[in-house]
Amino acid sequence: MRVSANGIGIEIDDQGLPDGEPLLMIMGLGMQLIGWPDELVQLLVSSGFRVVRMDNRDAGLSQGFDHLGVPKMAPVMLRHVLHLPVPAPYALADMAGDALGVLDALGIARAHVCGASLGGMVAQHLAARYPARVKTLTLMMTTSGSRHLPQPALKVRRALLRRPASSDPAVVVAHLQRLLTLIGSPAYPPDPERLRARLQASVRRAWRPAGTARQLVAVIADNDRSPLLPRIEAPTRVIHGQADPLVPVAAGHDLGAKIRAAVVDIVPGMGHDLPLQLLPRLAEAIADNARRA
Repeated sequence: MRVSANGIGIEIDDQGLPDGEPLLMIMGLGMQLIGWPDELVQLLVSSGFRVVRMDNRDAGLSQGFDHLGVPKMAPVMLRHVLHLPVPAPYALADMAGDALGVLDALGIARAHVCGASLGGMVAQHLAARYPARVKTLTLMMTTSGSRHLPQPALKVRRALLRRPASSDPAVVVAHLQRLLTLIGSPAYPPDPERLRARLQASVRRAWRPAGTARQLVAVIADNDRSPLLPRIEAPTRVIHGQADPLVPVAAGHDLGAKIRAAVVDIVPGMGHDLPLQLLPRLAEAIADNARRA
């Protein structure tokens, strides 16, 4: 269903008992709420959580910002390299306001929060700016944005910026499958048919590359969140793949060092995805962190 949050329409999925422990899950760059696998959601619901997934603004079925135009990435990247301010259509802090608005719309005073990749960056803002609303924080495969951290390999950066040859759904699915296979877990390669089926469902639901570009500019403009991290009070679990080619594992250690009393969980063989084989481990990590509240 769609709720009004922070003045815009945000699509959500709400599963589990109404009196379960509320858990807000925020997905990554250009990803939709169905990026959180149903198997993971069911494991969490079975653990007593009320799981609320959300489409970020400009993704999935949430409100778009096409009236702000499509960013030109070359000048954006040049300004970033030169340490100049990057103008963005909106900020990650605005996206954190959307997440807060979802909690308000559902009447949830405090929630456990889990964010992956870009969703983890948004979750950092949410926990730092609204500490009374966040019970615990789980950060998956994400970063503080510090410029001192290792960057992805050139082939990964190129793949991330590359666009499919056409908007034909089969071409888009093949493009996304190549990208996700490149950044995925080397020790847990996905079943190609299962991955293709999930991507087909995602493209049928929504394919919004312009929204993804605007989200990417928001990430670049946000720069280094390190000064924000000491303000996080919630018990925090940092989960990061040892083999993550998009956000190298040093970023997980960096978050653990900068967030008070954070627990760092480095997963061998895991890349920048949510492998089916690891879902029980990830669900237990979230539940274990929630017990620290």
